[in-house]
Amino acid sequence: MRHIWHKVYLGIGSNLGNRGRNVEKSLRLLEAEKEIRVKKQSSLYKTKPVGGPKQRDFKNGVVLIETTLAVKPLLKVIKSIENKLGRKKGAPRWGPRVIDLDILVYEQLVLKSKLLSVPHPRMHKRFFVLAPFAQIASRFKHPLLNKTVGKLLSELESK
Repeated sequence: MRHIWHKVYLGIGSNLGNRGRNVEKSLRLLEAEKEIRVKKQSSLYKTKPVGGPKQRDFKNGVVLIETTLAVKPLLKVIKSIENKLGRKKGAPRWGPRVIDLDILVYEQLVLKSKLLSVPHPRMHKRFFVLAPFAQIASRFKHPLLNKTVGKLLSELESK
């Protein structure tokens, strides 16, 4: 049986401990999954936290993976990796995190459920997502907004 590999962009960030090492560990754990291949990684951007309590700056990036997993099983793998690296379940929303992995887009899929919204509902409003995303895929077109990541970034920068 032939597997179909889907292109998925993930947001990745950390602001606790050795932030760069936390990102690298999460990438190694992603690559250890036989259903996932890490294809491209942006630079890490040092960014201010958005919302939540006072906390340390984040190191954020975007990674392109290919996966044979459907979106919900992929989410399960991502949550498992966050847990393995010490992310606390039930921690305050937008609080400090050892690692944060978010599905930004899964090909051109549009999904809204209690568990997950794809594309990520706030990605087009966040410099810390768009800048690294544009670095590796500026011509990717947002499934709902019908604009490229590069265009979304330039609109955000002009505000």
